[in-house]
Amino acid sequence: MRLIVAEKPSLARAIAEALPTPATRREGYLEAGDTWISWCLGHLLEQAPPERYDPRYKQWRLDDLPIVPQRWELMPRSQARGQIAVLRKLLKQASSVIHAGDPDREGQLLVQEALEYLGWRGRVERLLVQDLNRPAVARALGNLEDNERYRALYEAAQARARADWLYGINLTRAWTLIGRQAGYDGLLSVGRVQTPVLGLVVRRDREIAAFEPKPFYVVWADLEVAEGRLRAWWLPDESQPLDEQGRLLDPRPAQKLVQQLPGASGHLSELEQKRKRQAAPLPYSLSALQVDAARRHGLSAKRVLDVCQSLYERHQLITYPRSDCRYLPRAHHREAARTLPSACRGDSTLSAWIDAADFNLRSKAWDDAKVGAHHALAPTGRTADMNKLSQDEANLFRLIARNVIAQFYPALETFETQATFVILEERFQAKGREILEPGWKPLFTTRDEAPPLPPLTRGEPAKVLDATCEEKETRPPEPFNDASLIKAMMNIARYVEDPEVRRTLRDTDGLGTEATRAGILETLLTRGYLVRDKKALRATRTGHALIDSLPAAATRPERTALWEQRLSAMADNQDAPAPFLTALVADLQGLLGEASASRMNDALRAARQREAPEAPASPKRGTKRRTSSRSTASPRRRKSGESASSTSSSNRRRKPKRSS
Repeated sequence: MRLIVAEKPSLARAIAEALPTPATRREGYLEAGDTWISWCLGHLLEQAPPERYDPRYKQWRLDDLPIVPQRWELMPRSQARGQIAVLRKLLKQASSVIHAGDPDREGQLLVQEALEYLGWRGRVERLLVQDLNRPAVARALGNLEDNERYRALYEAAQARARADWLYGINLTRAWTLIGRQAGYDGLLSVGRVQTPVLGLVVRRDREIAAFEPKPFYVVWADLEVAEGRLRAWWLPDESQPLDEQGRLLDPRPAQKLVQQLPGASGHLSELEQKRKRQAAPLPYSLSALQVDAARRHGLSAKRVLDVCQSLYERHQLITYPRSDCRYLPRAHHREAARTLPSACRGDSTLSAWIDAADFNLRSKAWDDAKVGAHHALAPTGRTADMNKLSQDEANLFRLIARNVIAQFYPALETFETQATFVILEERFQAKGREILEPGWKPLFTTRDEAPPLPPLTRGEPAKVLDATCEEKETRPPEPFNDASLIKAMMNIARYVEDPEVRRTLRDTDGLGTEATRAGILETLLTRGYLVRDKKALRATRTGHALIDSLPAAATRPERTALWEQRLSAMADNQDAPAPFLTALVADLQGLLGEASASRMNDALRAARQREAPEAPASPKRGTKRRTSSRSTASPRRRKSGESASSTSSSNRRRKPKRSS
């Protein structure tokens, strides 16, 4: 018998439906002719806790750190024992095995680690399914590959899991212990992604708290030109008192100029006019969708991920959602004239957009060279019954479909003008934009554009009809919200101070992955390090104290972003796990050497004096704390995230759920 091991039951069902023989349901698997299709339940296995390596690690002691296993062990997750037994029985009878994990680093790991744990030594083929529609699954079944081709991807995922365990276990234990010495009786978890994200929010909150608004002044003048009127703004030169953004800080020059302007004459000294073409926004990656959905529909990043999983697994309306790619395969372009109308005919808005689409157009979104393990989110072609979707499901499906439909619309064409006038020896500037071809733009907004400038000719005269000096005030940076924090994680190079590292990180995937970013935000909220203040995300006093007590390097994004870079290199067979883990242990020893109870005490004292929200109450000493090794990011699967359980089962009082 041939055994196919899928990542989850929904994928197993989709595979069974694509086979020529109807499937029969068995206990823990499906049987279709000479094929068994079974499944994992996300990760069936987890990293063994420290006490599995040595019983003395049941008690947390600084002297035992760092804990570094010499031979790594996995153990079954408690809720997965039954399914492990099913797979063990099937593997003993199987003649061949097909790995059908999701087409990414973590999907490669969770099936392959189960096969190796259960002792399978035969050849394994790899099935890569991008969407769950029967034709797509059938095509994938006809294009099996040798799983050995993906050995490097597996080793990269395995290195990630071990590195997260090392980092989370050791630093969480260390900082929880020094927290106790300083009088804080709660868990202080540290993670290679979670903590830098918290650091971003803490630093933003402090910028806002320290911000002192300052007035600045702008002058505009209404001008009469040969063929109409326009408004132009004064461009003060460097002889004026300006801030670093070129804003005028002293009202007196502005007030003096305004008194002289009415009736004054000048001329158009510089005229720049350009015709521009702008292609449609690319189809969505998960993070790009999370940013847009937060702005348009007020959805949290976690909610977007959950809804996308429902659209993918339950409704089978979209392709694999945990994608970091914004491009589509060329083969999808050939099928789009059939799949998109079929997918969208259940919605009047989408149908109207489809009717105006030109399927002969090919945008830059169709690029095989830029498609890796995943492609961008797209409709599968199954018709969406909008009456059976929740409001959130319908809203996200429309967004995903819209961005793909937009690829079959012409480019947005505009005529942009920048005019500079000289009046009373001072420069004034006006800008205008005229839409020549709306193209894809109406699919994204119905807002009216600002009126274009009247026709202009270089050197023509201009007369001031009116002028005003307006007092404005500098504004603090906006607090982070779900959209802006996800965007910051995607574009983490902007928050890196070292110019060399910043250049390196511009081409990486940022902080965290598509699959983990939503879970990281929810973990910080659950652990009381962040709170939601309306739509804003703010750090609590506990969050501030934790960041202040840690070495600065542990709170900034450089380390974890460079981790992801090395993991990507491993997945591409350009790096090896052993040197990476050896360097990490050396790094950990340096960080642990900076654990200081006195520094923690100072941080806690400072936090109590801050204008920051309180964290949820911590358990009192002597009380028991029920915990689970399951991820707070996903109740069913920990996907390419950080380490799971970081403590022993006997240390119930302050045992963390995960060190991430």
